[in-house]
Amino acid sequence: MTIRVLLADDQTLLRSAFRVLVDSEPDMEVVGEASDGAEAVRLAREHGADVVLMDIRMPGTDGLAATRQISADPSLAQVRVVILTTFEVDDYVVQALRAGASGFLGKGSEPEELLNAIRLAAGGDALLSPAATKGLIARFLAQGDADDGRDPARSERLGALTGREREVLVQVAGGHSNDEIAERLEVSPLTVKTHVNRAMAKLGARDRAQLVVIAYESGLVRPRTE
Repeated sequence: MTIRVLLADDQTLLRSAFRVLVDSEPDMEVVGEASDGAEAVRLAREHGADVVLMDIRMPGTDGLAATRQISADPSLAQVRVVILTTFEVDDYVVQALRAGASGFLGKGSEPEELLNAIRLAAGGDALLSPAATKGLIARFLAQGDADDGRDPARSERLGALTGREREVLVQVAGGHSNDEIAERLEVSPLTVKTHVNRAMAKLGARDRAQLVVIAYESGLVRPRTE
């Protein structure tokens, strides 16, 4: 199956570089290019994109607003957004994750990191970039809200999870893969995947990145203060 990728960035040269990289892979293809968020949303619909590489800062409708629109549209439920940004430590990135982005990468990432992120996002197993995993998102979530960023509504929704599902959610929030979680909890990777999928269904999360946000916003995992 070929992964259909949409590029959204206001820099033509950068889009061209990404196109060459993506189109060089046998399992993915660029189906469109957008120079602003509004065009990205329109092209995502027209071309049935699987993954959108989205810049945050664009003229007109920015990447953050476009991500919200894509995430809120049931007809685009299959679309995953990976945010590309110059500065990974950025409050906009946290807002993008809350808006429904599957994760983010710095524009200075290695080509293999970018290609891997596309494959992960397309498979619903999106992870944050290596520089942004674990404590980073927690720190910015804590800065963004009062009361330690805790969302009472989301805390209540955690009541639907089993004890094991909560354990797995804590591990996901720590940036661990299914294989790592399986080793830590002494279960099979398939069992972990089942728990992750059930947690996503119960909490209304699009993918693992959203589980990370929910884990911190609900207070299940506490931000590290370093």
